[in-house]
Amino acid sequence: MDFHKNKINEEINDQVNEALREGDLIIFIVESNSGVTEEDAKISKLLHKRQKDVILVVNKADNDASRLNAYEFYKLGLGEPIAVSAVHGTKVGDLLDLIVKRLPQKIDLPKSKENKIKVSIIGEPNVGKSSLINCLIGSKRLIVSSQAGTTRDAISLSLKSKDGKIYELVDTAGIRRPGKVSDLVEKFSVIRAQTAVEESDVTLVLVDADAGIREQDKKVAGIAFESGHAMIIVVNKWDLIKKDNYTMQEFKLYLRQELPYLNFVPIIFVSAHAGTRIDQILPLVDEVYKNATLRIPSSILNDVLLDAVSMTPPTAHKGRKLKLFYLTQVEINPPLFIVFVNDVKLFHFSYERYLINYLRQVFGFEGVPIRIKARERS
Repeated sequence: MDFHKNKINEEINDQVNEALREGDLIIFIVESNSGVTEEDAKISKLLHKRQKDVILVVNKADNDASRLNAYEFYKLGLGEPIAVSAVHGTKVGDLLDLIVKRLPQKIDLPKSKENKIKVSIIGEPNVGKSSLINCLIGSKRLIVSSQAGTTRDAISLSLKSKDGKIYELVDTAGIRRPGKVSDLVEKFSVIRAQTAVEESDVTLVLVDADAGIREQDKKVAGIAFESGHAMIIVVNKWDLIKKDNYTMQEFKLYLRQELPYLNFVPIIFVSAHAGTRIDQILPLVDEVYKNATLRIPSSILNDVLLDAVSMTPPTAHKGRKLKLFYLTQVEINPPLFIVFVNDVKLFHFSYERYLINYLRQVFGFEGVPIRIKARERS
């Protein structure tokens, strides 16, 4: 007996039942050329018991003969079947019109983007991404298995907090080393995970406390860093660690040493299995998102620039000295600053890093990568 396979099948059945329970409208898809199968009959009986509104869709109706086969599905007792071809797009527009017509008149639609924070969760396979989301939403909405690679695509779920804030949580496929990615489906999954990070407001980088930081963890964290968006390092499976009064601080120091370029990113220790500190994640998401969307008036920025230059003036290079005239913020989420100088070639990366650190010292920006670009004053 394949325990993992049976366990996953049970999880899938649970997800189907949950979807049937919550759905306002059920789209039941069957295959034209197969006729009514035993599984089709079983599913139709289940739908009859649920007493939900159902649209019966007969797919792969690519020609006249297969479209005629659609009439056989009347026997399922689910009303008039609509024959479509997903490959060719035949009748798909009619199906969409029917879906809109059959949906309830009043639906609680998500609020606009301004009121929603998109949070992606990334990490190596089997680090606990799906378990964490299930714990956050308080419902077993995602399939969880000890078998790595259960999640094959980015999956979005909405969560409304007690204070009315809306979060879009995106579970991503585990990102393995390129040499371990063997099939096209997994390669696509990794690309989708990277895209999810680029489109997110905040990224949670999950680390396995028991396994520690591995080379692939560093690469995964690098993906989040390169996106430029706000980040949080979430150390999961903290319940598996034997602890004393110093364990957490020692682990933080260890993370800072392994990921020195992420010293501005907050770290939280949780257990999705035990539910430890899960309630602290969303408030921390709010905090780093607020930092990412902070806009600083140019007048204040230039006062800070004067202070920074007076504290540490630029050094001369080949007899020429960098002059900094003006600093302004041009973007948020992620923050982008433009500094106007006499010569961009004199704006060395070391002084750029100094200015970034000075901005952090004054304004915080915890969890947010800061970018500064130099332009010559015309």
